[in-house]
Parts: sequence; C-alpha cells; structure tokens
Amino acid sequence: MVGLGEEHEELLAAMADLVAAGCQVLSIGQYLQPTPRHRPVARYYHPDEFAELAREGGRLGFRHVEAGPLVRSSYHAERQIVNRRDIVPNP
Repeated sequence: MVGLGEEHEELLAAMADLVAAGCQVLSIGQYLQPTPRHRPVARYYHPDEFAELAREGGRLGFRHVEAGPLVRSSYHAERQIVNRRDIVPNP
C-alpha cells in the first residue's frame, strides 16, 4: 500500500529488499482510509505513478508487478501466477 507518507526512495529500497529476499511478484495499491478512526491518506498516487512503479519493479528484477489505485494482493492473480511459467516457488 502506498499513500501513507512514504518517500519514493523508500519504496524503491523496499522493492529492492523484496527482490533480494527472493520475492518474484509484487502488488502495489493505494491506501484508502477505511473509517474516520483510521490513519488518513497522506497522498493519492496518479495512475501514471503506479505505471512507473511497475516499470521500476521490472527493472529491479520482479517477474510480475501489478500496480494501480485499486490493486490488492488477489488483483488479477491468474495473470500473476497461473499464466507465468517463469515464476517458481521458493525452496
């Protein structure tokens, strides 16, 4: 989730750490404040920014990155795993 006040460099560092740990698939979505009692959204990302994060994720080594305002972990799961023969389970 993005939109909680993170800096772009922090996102890239976290993404690099995930790749280094063996993560192959990444989902990036917009944080949406569920109720007034929860933390407010610090920033809304533009769809172009999500597209750029997906491109950067590919450059970092992810096999698949799904990024967009309404993306959640199950978003297009069939495209992320089922149709990707190059994604292998971690031992």
